Amino acid sequence: MTGYYSHSLYGKALKECYDIAPPRVKQYLTAEIQHTTEHVRGCHLVLELGCGYGRVMKPVSHHVDTMVGIDTSLHSLKYGQPYLSEEDNCHMLAMDASRLGFRRDTFDAVLCVQNGISAFGVESTLLVRESLRVTCPGGLLLYSSYSPRFWDHRLEWFHLQADHGLVGEIDESRTGNGVIVCKDGLHLTSVTESQFAKLFSSERTRVTTEEVDESSVFCCVEVLP
Repeated sequence: MTGYYSHSLYGKALKECYDIAPPRVKQYLTAEIQHTTEHVRGCHLVLELGCGYGRVMKPVSHHVDTMVGIDTSLHSLKYGQPYLSEEDNCHMLAMDASRLGFRRDTFDAVLCVQNGISAFGVESTLLVRESLRVTCPGGLLLYSSYSPRFWDHRLEWFHLQADHGLVGEIDESRTGNGVIVCKDGLHLTSVTESQFAKLFSSERTRVTTEEVDESSVFCCVEVLP
């Protein structure tokens, strides 16, 4: 959202990153959406943080009443309008996930998937605070990051993106142990199950974490009544 994905990688170029993904990465992306859908199926109002052009919104919206996506990239949001043109229950807004312009207890579910917690480039505690604030009691938050077991596939994918000129050259000296650094300023980490559990633990939440498809680490946060 803020930073790199607002000013360097957005819209058509962002979609191309997914189009060129190797088969194992596409499997991961599909599994992530399927797992997300299982958790939010039947919800009335769902918010996605960092929706980009609507890649996740489109399939998930078929299983919920209303889907709202926010992003700070106006280019991605504009590109997403025709992409979501047939989904009448999808709405996209320009907004920062760390300063949400929604009232308290608005959404049944809040999504922050595909390692958005790192990609947004904002303080994770602010994301957590705002996500919890806008989620109804009895609702849920669903965050995901990369599994350590997916590292080789993840790195291969980013090398492909660099080869296609979508991201900068990989800085091999600073890349490793779950961190990807490109010479044009992109810096992505990942979040472990224990880090997720610690980040979301509070008296008003019930937190569970799990690995999905040997590719994603999911954190499901139930907001207690």
